[in-house]
Amino acid sequence: MTEIMFHVEKDPDGGYTARAVGASIFTEAETLQELKANVREAVLCHFEHERQRPKMICLHIVEDEVFAL
Repeated sequence: MTEIMFHVEKDPDGGYTARAVGASIFTEAETLQELKANVREAVLCHFEHERQRPKMICLHIVEDEVFAL
């Protein structure tokens, strides 16, 4: 595996959540900077052996925008 993708959303209660696509990894944080660190740590914990770890992490940030007509 060369890359792992995370689906990132703003949490309605504040902060952000990140869920891996194709792996059982989930984490959350108050800021995007903290989220990046938490995602990195979660990936390292999930893939114990270095040869199984992805080389890159991709964050797909989904954000809804609402505006008046």
